[in-house]
Amino acid sequence: MKKATYEPKIGWNWRRNWQLHAMMVPAVIAVFIFAYLPMAGVIMAFQDFKPWLGIGGSPWVGFNNFHKLFGQQDSVQVIWNTVVISAWKIVAGLVVPFLFALLLNEVRKAAFKRTVQTLVYLPHFLSWVILGGILIDMLSVDGGMINRLLYNLFGIDPIFFLGDGNWFRFTIVVSHVWKEFGFSTIVFLATLAGINPTLYEAALVDGANRWKQTLHITVPAMIPITIVVGTLALGGILNAGFDQIFNLYNSMVYEKGDIIDTYVYRTALVQGNLGFGTAVGLFKSIIGMFLIVTAYRMAYVWANYRIF
Repeated sequence: MKKATYEPKIGWNWRRNWQLHAMMVPAVIAVFIFAYLPMAGVIMAFQDFKPWLGIGGSPWVGFNNFHKLFGQQDSVQVIWNTVVISAWKIVAGLVVPFLFALLLNEVRKAAFKRTVQTLVYLPHFLSWVILGGILIDMLSVDGGMINRLLYNLFGIDPIFFLGDGNWFRFTIVVSHVWKEFGFSTIVFLATLAGINPTLYEAALVDGANRWKQTLHITVPAMIPITIVVGTLALGGILNAGFDQIFNLYNSMVYEKGDIIDTYVYRTALVQGNLGFGTAVGLFKSIIGMFLIVTAYRMAYVWANYRIF
């Protein structure tokens, strides 16, 4: 009975909106060519791939590339670096926009508020190629602005931010937050704009000051979206930011700063070990897919968030 009434609706929908469906065709073709066809390349993960032999002629090695991945100390260290750097980025990327949105929400002068918002958004639109050059110059041990400022104000000797592993991780996390916290604040400001003003009026009648209003009204209203943003960010914990690290790192910080994406780049393209590099990339993609599905499920259970 349901089938008899459902099929005519589908046909009616196609006939009525065929122009809209036709507009989707170029996008579907582009996605198929650039997103699905390249997936055939994962075959290289199971081969000792030689470019001059091609996928059809390269010898099969089974799971040897994956055994090599978990057998090498460098590979394990790279996975650990990726998780540590991503985890710090996620935590800092939640806390800083959260606090900044709370502070900006207390500003009553609209012109000043808009100016501050515009200024903190700007770094998001700059590429890491540009920002990398600026940071390398600012953090230089030989007369960099940051080191000169630290010496003049606190007498601290020059710090090798981009040459010491621990300082490199700190620099990566701080520079990432500086670039993105303004744009991430948009979500929290939108949440604050949706809070019912009568709640603040009722709290004011009851004698609550701004601090208590923030603590008992504003913060609880922001918790659900914070959980959603945080859990969805877990899905990308193996994406530590190739562009940023590639433009800032060097051989002195490989031990603490090399991540999966930069390791794949060096292994596959620089050293020519394409089969092993593909295996590392495939491993990252499978784990990432699992984490995204898990994070989506967690967001649904904890914050009632769902797309489908």
